[in-house]
Amino acid sequence: MSVNTTEALMEELNNNPIDANSFARPDLSRVSHISWKAFINFDDQIIEATVDLTVDKQNETIDELFLDTTQLSIFDVRNGETNEQLSYELSPSVAVFGSKLTVKLPPKKRSIIRIDYRTSNKASALQWLKPEQTAGKRQPYLFSQCQAIYCRSIIPCQDTPAVKTPYDATVVVPKDVVVLMSAMRVESGSWHQSDKGMTKEYRFEQKIAIPSYLMAIVAGDLVSKRIGPRSHVWSEPEVIDQCAYEFANTEKFITTAENIVGPYVWGIYDLLVLPPSFPFGGMENPCLTFVTPTLLAGDRSLDVVVAHEIAHSWTGNLVTNKNWGNFWLNEGFTRFLEMKIVGRLNGGEPNRQFNAIGGLKALKFEIEAMGEQNNYTKLMIDPRGVDPEDAFSSVPYEKGHTFLFYLEQLLGGPQVFEPFLKSYINHFKYQSIETNDFKEYLENYFKDKTDILSKVEWDLWLHSTGMPPIIPDYDKSLSKMCTELTNKWINANDNNLSEFKLSDISSMNPMQVKEFLSQLLDSEIPLSLTKMHVLTEIYGLKSNKNSEIRSIWIRLGLKSHWKECINETIEFITSQGRMKFVKPIYRALYAWDETKQLAVNTFNANKNQMMSISLNSVAKELNIKL
Repeated sequence: MSVNTTEALMEELNNNPIDANSFARPDLSRVSHISWKAFINFDDQIIEATVDLTVDKQNETIDELFLDTTQLSIFDVRNGETNEQLSYELSPSVAVFGSKLTVKLPPKKRSIIRIDYRTSNKASALQWLKPEQTAGKRQPYLFSQCQAIYCRSIIPCQDTPAVKTPYDATVVVPKDVVVLMSAMRVESGSWHQSDKGMTKEYRFEQKIAIPSYLMAIVAGDLVSKRIGPRSHVWSEPEVIDQCAYEFANTEKFITTAENIVGPYVWGIYDLLVLPPSFPFGGMENPCLTFVTPTLLAGDRSLDVVVAHEIAHSWTGNLVTNKNWGNFWLNEGFTRFLEMKIVGRLNGGEPNRQFNAIGGLKALKFEIEAMGEQNNYTKLMIDPRGVDPEDAFSSVPYEKGHTFLFYLEQLLGGPQVFEPFLKSYINHFKYQSIETNDFKEYLENYFKDKTDILSKVEWDLWLHSTGMPPIIPDYDKSLSKMCTELTNKWINANDNNLSEFKLSDISSMNPMQVKEFLSQLLDSEIPLSLTKMHVLTEIYGLKSNKNSEIRSIWIRLGLKSHWKECINETIEFITSQGRMKFVKPIYRALYAWDETKQLAVNTFNANKNQMMSISLNSVAKELNIKL
């Protein structure tokens, strides 16, 4: 065994030929199945569990298995077939990457390793809510977020997207709690009387091999409502009707995606609307997409997030990035497919390209905040020593989408590129791949267009910092009226604003309103306080329930140092934990001298309500060491 000093372990990670964010060496011994038995202890906020890992040696000389763990208490490791105890060693913890668990393997080429353990009450993948923190205030609530490297805080595993495994699970909870997982439910819940009181047991099976970051669990006061032939929406009872209305287009999104990239292979597609502290717009857990309640706009104007998560069923879940340095293979392709889905259902190419313009604007904001020369603005990053969460941004989404749109236009348009996309997914389905795999497949597929592909500057697209090297000439027909209204506001005199009316935006859809506000935010000169006040009153922005529009309006106000928006700002960032919103708003609060301390005080007063992912991200914006 290697010397387990922190320095040696860090060097081992950096030299891992598979994934520099994992201790796993699937090229030596590989987990091929996970069987998990767990009791959710809400009182102590821990999970008490046993996991059986089916392990295949890649050659007969291998005698060790390397697993990832974070703050797990390991009690026992045995041969799952003979019950013989196995020797193991748990290393010191290394930064965010946790501890390496080394298990001495039995002599057989395939064996089952059984590990008894429990999680920490500070497990980075888990958010625990007391009954009073929920909408119904009846039951406690638990949900997970395993992407990118947090599954190791729930299960000792090979926590790398290079490894995909099927899994089954048996989960025991207090009798009135409902459990769901990223899998098909085998049994709906049987009651048992035990030393833990009256409990209920749920069983699940995911037959398709998935990476560890897609393992997911939720437990709470949950009900469902059917929204399609293969879909239900789940939430607390108080909002289930609102959720069912908001996501009624789910089946349209699925069938549209199938028309582009082939059959949906996961059986069911359910949605779970989580409590407000969930840090993302959505998470593409197979069979059970998690979404934020900030999508509940009341008019289905934000359901495009569901189109994005549905697209992940092919790009990400079926074809997966092999490591986090290739994250754009997940998110760039998914953004690309998402826009095709939404475009086909609403306005065709002009709408698709309008959404791409909005994405580029979000990318510009983020790159300006990060710095043009920041290595994390590269499409492919060097993952060695990097916490994947530090590198998380709109770059892999929007820069990746821009690259694919550029390739599509270069090679002949959608009618040529969409058959390639379908072929690419069919070829690499169930696999984890790297960018070179995509590049080689693209060049082989279009081998009759070598002269055209020779124009692609791959190194510039993949490894240069800042904005994409080429910005496509997107269709601007839907953004034209946004730009005209923006210029009208910028050029207007504060003493003559009576020309502006609600009718200015009444013919715009919500995304056009967002684009108009984004263009104002992008202006070098902040709006005057008078303009901010009139803009807000005329267009009813203070009462607008669309979270995308609301967040841009708040940032506009903060940029103008408009004190009237401060109360709404604090209410918005403390009522939900979606990183897309809270991170730039906290950043803007902190940048204004008058609200700098307010940003710090607000964060400290509410940090216990935040999931660790958003907590750490915002703390870095505020220069707070946790």
